[in-house]
Amino acid sequence: MTAKHLADTTILANGVQMPWLGLGVFKVEDGPELVQAVKAAIRHGYRSIDTAAIYENEQGVGQGIREALQETGVSREELFVTSKVWNTDLGYDATLAAYEASLNKLGLEYLDLYLIHWPVAEKYKEAWKALETLYKAGKVRAIGVSNFHIHHLEELMKEAEIKPMVNQVEYHPRLTQQKLQAFCEEHSIQLEAWSPLMQGQLLDHPVLQEIAKHHNKTVAQIILRWDLQKGVVTIPKTTKEQRMMENASIFDFALTKEEVEQIDRLNQNRRVGPDPDNFDF
Repeated sequence: MTAKHLADTTILANGVQMPWLGLGVFKVEDGPELVQAVKAAIRHGYRSIDTAAIYENEQGVGQGIREALQETGVSREELFVTSKVWNTDLGYDATLAAYEASLNKLGLEYLDLYLIHWPVAEKYKEAWKALETLYKAGKVRAIGVSNFHIHHLEELMKEAEIKPMVNQVEYHPRLTQQKLQAFCEEHSIQLEAWSPLMQGQLLDHPVLQEIAKHHNKTVAQIILRWDLQKGVVTIPKTTKEQRMMENASIFDFALTKEEVEQIDRLNQNRRVGPDPDNFDF
């Protein structure tokens, strides 16, 4: 099923609905600009907001959410809020404490999705047990991981009672992660893209420009549409209201099978972020 509206959702393995398109706030400083961005996103129909402890902006995100709910009449239950536990807090008790700290900063009673940010060896299994505890206690609606390769997922699932519902990874036309995506699909783990636009590095690519021209869309819109047609949830980052509206204007056209394959062929296994296997945790 390809999304047809901004409000459309994918259904996670546990039946929870997660929007296909959300707002990412990586590297957005805490403060008025962030608060306004979150409010604008919700006003324009976004229902998913993705943050993390390490972004140090959970307070601003929480403020933006509270003000938006007041001003728009949208209910908390309609939103899908994600945060992530940072590497230094991985461990059973530390992760439970980190979750409470994130909730307090956000000013929320629960999260919709909580992720382990990076697969720090020797630590992520204990952290996963904490996530399972939070999930069983009804404190979070879904749990998952971020930046996990296949071997990390396999290792985790050997002992896990509950499988991750989401794996959020770097994903864009230069890094199509085909094997990882196939593995996740096989295990009912929803793949989610961070840095879907490769931090702007693809915007002048001739193949993408040609496809964009054909559809009378921007290159960014073509890439985000490609994500959705590949069955990948995506959270482009922006604080600009105009860009938010543009990013959300991807439900009124479809890429052909040939165009999707053309974009697939741009893969070079190139990352803009660290490789989880060589990240200096």
